[in-house]
Amino acid sequence: MSAHASRSRRAVVTGGAGGIGTAIVSALTATGHEVAILDREGEFAVDLADEQALRQVAGRLGPRDVLVHAAAAFDRASLDDLDLDTWRRVQAVNVESALWLCQALTPAMIERGFGRVIFIASNTVWRPPAPDFLPYVVSKAALVGIARSLAKPLGEHGITVNCVGPGLTRTPFTQANLPEQAFADARARQSVPRSLMPEDTAGIVAFLASDAAGAITGQTLVADGGSILH
Repeated sequence: MSAHASRSRRAVVTGGAGGIGTAIVSALTATGHEVAILDREGEFAVDLADEQALRQVAGRLGPRDVLVHAAAAFDRASLDDLDLDTWRRVQAVNVESALWLCQALTPAMIERGFGRVIFIASNTVWRPPAPDFLPYVVSKAALVGIARSLAKPLGEHGITVNCVGPGLTRTPFTQANLPEQAFADARARQSVPRSLMPEDTAGIVAFLASDAAGAITGQTLVADGGSILH
């Protein structure tokens, strides 16, 4: 038995207090992980857009076997309306924080010869729903690029890097900010015509964090009920 399999694995989930993030924390906990949550509130409270604050919190976490980046800023703006502050905040939270956490946490993974890095992307990368999703869609596409870029250099040390791309999911945030028709339209595009729930994404994350997924890296598993077929 390897050293990393002989003890409870330690995970960190950004956005772990959100709808999908909460489900991910539950799924990882159920599969034997000790989970720390990085969010705006809680034991490891941090603004993910603040690089220095994030690095300080990452230092307090100690070694982690699994990093799941589920936090996201949803600031919306079309090309004509986009301003620099909006652009930078979305990229800082959705993309840059993932890079800084990888820098902070992968050295210990390399030392132990095991690690799982999982980014929550979005099926909007393949089907942008509206022009004002521009900063969000670009940020999620960047995560796909990061996973592909890191797969080989980290894979040499037993670390996999993957993305999960959910479709429109029923969470407190989406239900408060989108009309019911948006969920009906999403179901109509899906091969499996039911509303997506946070557990649909969380189950895939738990699988990617497991030993069973050790040969999967640099991939994006789209969990959208078969809306995007690729």
